[in-house]
Amino acid sequence: MSEIWTTVFGLGDKFAAHVLLSAAAIALGISVALPLAIWASRSPPVARATLGFASLIQTIPALALLALFFPILLSLRSVFGEGLPTLGFLPALLALSLYALLPILRNAVTAQANLDPGVLEAADGVGMTFWQRLRLVEGPLSAPYIMAGIRTAAVWTIGAATLSTTIGQPGLGDPIFAGLQTQNWVLVLAGCLASAGLALVADALLGTIEKGLASRRRVLTFGGFAAVLLGIGAALFVQFGGSRDDRIVIGAKGFSEQYILARLIGQRLEAEGYEVDYRDGLGSAVAHQAVSNGAIDILIDYTGTIWTNQMGRSDNPDRDAMLAEITKWEAATSGVRVLGRLGFENAYGLAMRRDRADREGIESIGDLASRGQAMTIGGDPEFFERPEWVAVRNAYGLRFAARRNFSPTFMYNALQSGEADVIGAYTSDGRIAADDLVILKDPEGAFPNYDAIILLAPEAGSDANLTSAMQALIDAIDVSMMREANLSVDREEDKLSFDEAARRLAESAGIAPD
Repeated sequence: MSEIWTTVFGLGDKFAAHVLLSAAAIALGISVALPLAIWASRSPPVARATLGFASLIQTIPALALLALFFPILLSLRSVFGEGLPTLGFLPALLALSLYALLPILRNAVTAQANLDPGVLEAADGVGMTFWQRLRLVEGPLSAPYIMAGIRTAAVWTIGAATLSTTIGQPGLGDPIFAGLQTQNWVLVLAGCLASAGLALVADALLGTIEKGLASRRRVLTFGGFAAVLLGIGAALFVQFGGSRDDRIVIGAKGFSEQYILARLIGQRLEAEGYEVDYRDGLGSAVAHQAVSNGAIDILIDYTGTIWTNQMGRSDNPDRDAMLAEITKWEAATSGVRVLGRLGFENAYGLAMRRDRADREGIESIGDLASRGQAMTIGGDPEFFERPEWVAVRNAYGLRFAARRNFSPTFMYNALQSGEADVIGAYTSDGRIAADDLVILKDPEGAFPNYDAIILLAPEAGSDANLTSAMQALIDAIDVSMMREANLSVDREEDKLSFDEAARRLAESAGIAPD
């Protein structure tokens, strides 16, 4: 239990980022909801339209709403310029503000609709203007009910903000997603406890303000407001006090290898005097777009992923020709610099338990063509939407009884438990050897090469000191080293943190910072 609390208290910067994002989203939601509520209270058609829109937004899963703002903001760059952020705070703020809209709007409209008509007539009778009646009569009477809606919105927003990790916004979702990826339940519980604690504190403070407004006790009202502002001020200090604008942002996709490699690079750059930040849990397409437009500075990507997903190529040249083509394409289309290979390949492959493969005589992907109809295949959340899967399926004529999506970690558990018979595995994953799995042969060469390569955003790629600091990483890590590092964070016992795994990997490769 002490380990959990130690981890919770070590989340200061994540906690501060979560507070600021949630507070900003709630404030923006309030600033939109209250004017709409005033308008809606005086126009039934507007009330139906606004409440209908807010209710519709609530039907969209928070994760999908967050993800949708990435392409929306990307398309708006043609209007507002390339400086418009597409990842991180801005899309998370906009999505969460919409998510907070309904409870505030509904309570405000309901409060306005249920005001005592006699009181309103009296206000008109003494000659109050519209704004005087709103400020002196309607506002004070509606305030407790509006605060109740804000309390609900705050709890919802704080919970939903954990999902903003997926679009590159730091917060309390970082330890949750990292813990789920590695089955490190201490991290998961720490993130959940911190998020729940923040929600409870926010609800209590807003409840104090609500009580003060209802009872006309200014001490409670202003005391609650002061406590809220003090908390936001403390978060601002933690987040921005002494920070620098020249931080190097390192992106990572949502699996263990990426987390480790991001920390490996970060540790090396910190030893060179750089200040480093991380954007974890990004999807493949989002991550590549982020490094292309400078939202992140450094990304480890894979040649096959870029070849099929970004370039739309279906041919399968040798690894050197593929890398040369990718290097030219990146430079021509976005200015991204391909620094070089890390030295290992993390390819997709179809994996089975060795005992079952041996028992049924399955050695290659082609052997599944006649037997797959009775099997369940599992893959990570994006595997079945990737061109590589389509190419493999069509090359071998594969048909399965069922397809199931799992997080990368749970895929391997599903294979061991029998919930999946075949999975789309990563060849550099240490669990392949640890779980005694076999990667089925690919005689048709349907899967492309997947060399791990370093991508630098255009501005970062022109920094001679930065590129020099990273040259030692080129061809330094072989697949056995990477498998060992991956296993060290994915195994059931004696787990290492991503930082510790990165340090050991650097030592094993002989590239530890001096």
